[in-house]
Amino acid sequence: MAINTTETRRRFMAHFAHAGFGATLLPGVLWGQMQEAEEAGINADMLRDALAMSGMEFSEEQREEMVERANNALEDYEELHDFHIPNDISPPFHFDPIVPGMKVDRTARPFRISEPPSVLRPSNLEDVAFWSVRHLAELIRSRQVTSVELTTMYLERLKKYNPVLNCVVSFTDDMAMTQARQADSEIEADRYKGPLHGIPWGAKDIIAAKGYRTTWGSGAYQEQILDYDATVIELLRDAGAVLIAKLTTGEFAGGANWFGGRTNNPWNPERSSSGSSAGPGSATGGGCVGFSLGTETSGSILGPSSACGVTGLRPTLGRSSRYGVMALSWTQDRIGPMCRYAEDCALVMAAIAKPDDRDLSVQDIPFNWDANMDITRLRVGYIPETFDDIEDAAVRSIHQATLDQLKALGVEPIPFEVPRFPVTVTAHNVEMAAFFDEFVRSDRVDLITRETRAAGFRASRLIPAVEYLQSQRARMMMMMDLAKATEDVDVFLIPRRQRRPGGGGGGSGANQQPPGLSASTQCNYATYPAVALPNGFDEEGMPTSMTFYARPFGESELLAVAKAYQDASGHHLKYPEITL
Repeated sequence: MAINTTETRRRFMAHFAHAGFGATLLPGVLWGQMQEAEEAGINADMLRDALAMSGMEFSEEQREEMVERANNALEDYEELHDFHIPNDISPPFHFDPIVPGMKVDRTARPFRISEPPSVLRPSNLEDVAFWSVRHLAELIRSRQVTSVELTTMYLERLKKYNPVLNCVVSFTDDMAMTQARQADSEIEADRYKGPLHGIPWGAKDIIAAKGYRTTWGSGAYQEQILDYDATVIELLRDAGAVLIAKLTTGEFAGGANWFGGRTNNPWNPERSSSGSSAGPGSATGGGCVGFSLGTETSGSILGPSSACGVTGLRPTLGRSSRYGVMALSWTQDRIGPMCRYAEDCALVMAAIAKPDDRDLSVQDIPFNWDANMDITRLRVGYIPETFDDIEDAAVRSIHQATLDQLKALGVEPIPFEVPRFPVTVTAHNVEMAAFFDEFVRSDRVDLITRETRAAGFRASRLIPAVEYLQSQRARMMMMMDLAKATEDVDVFLIPRRQRRPGGGGGGSGANQQPPGLSASTQCNYATYPAVALPNGFDEEGMPTSMTFYARPFGESELLAVAKAYQDASGHHLKYPEITL
């Protein structure tokens, strides 16, 4: 029996477009089709349409057997749907960014921070709001300021500017002041824990903090209080850091819009702070916290850091635990610091980059920070086409000046190429659908503010398992190709493509891109570490940004080059004036 695949595909796509799903990857899952049709089982027509969408044909006898087997499996699916799976349970397989032949430094070395800076408490303590963690730490260590004083100052700033920035979900005053008093008591007793001791910080609101709301940015969860702390919350508390706020995230970690509105950019509140780590970017960029933690699946640390003039590190997947953090993709999600200085990122990573026996993707690979690393011994590369592609001549000149600054530091940037990869290899959609499965099958899904997010959850149910796994096999091929392309560099640069004014996403202001995955997209899917940092300002006074990349678990080399650049250029020392 022949199938008119063209007509069937047209009817099937029209059906799902009408249902609000839009474009999706191979929407041929029978289970999803059955749910849409509200049928009690799978019939031959459903199977025929589903097979057509997958580009496959079978005989009538073969299809009858397939229908029987599919219906026999429905009972198993129903049992699985009735079985509750807690949020903190990941699949029993774990992503490894290390491909065959890749070498990783597993030798632990002394952790060396920079020499103590010379600091003097100003008459107005608020003048230190934009200081780096390294400088704030020296104020506290030398006992010129107490943690209670510093915490009070940052809480006051956060409350003063939050009406403009809209970057806070919950203030944690009581816990913050308790932690600050404890820090002061420990320091007074000569039990100083290190450079994070007594430093106020903020957490993106998909990170669980016991006793406080963890809303995931959605009206559907705006009263959710989890009864445990995320591992990173515990580790930073152990380091003596003081949590002063849960900072906004785009709904379900998507974009800058949450149930309380849009989070705004401190450099221009008429603009979005961009990306789902919007609150950490806005609060850090606005001098309202000492540092913050963001998360990234696909640009949510690098984007807000770039937009808000922040130095944000997206670490290698496997550097730090995601336990207690909402998942979008177990094979892409990462947690990283958003600070004002590259060494600040290193100080935070030193506290959180360790196994916890909860998130089994975390690898016991030492984070060997050396603030005095000789960067002239590193191989620093750049991809010429990513510089040439910038359409704005003034911005292109800024990015070229970054290369020139590195040359002045004794580094000779090496041009190299990363060929575009021909197929999409994201795991995001399927893994997101799995995490939110119970939610999507409940009536609470109607509480989602962004219908496009709800549509994405539903449409992700229609991606066939075979195609998902094949895409991940292709992802491994991409990772091997990327490892080969980058084998002769330790660190490399790719300019951050500018956003259009006003929105949280969209255009880049650059030429039309050819088909296939770009170098930066490949680095994301391969979970390479990257740090975004300000490298100048455009004609409208908004920060421009350069992204420095390294191979897996190369954060120390990555941050050493970034620190040397910042020490020479000073762009990170500039800050916005926020008008109330």
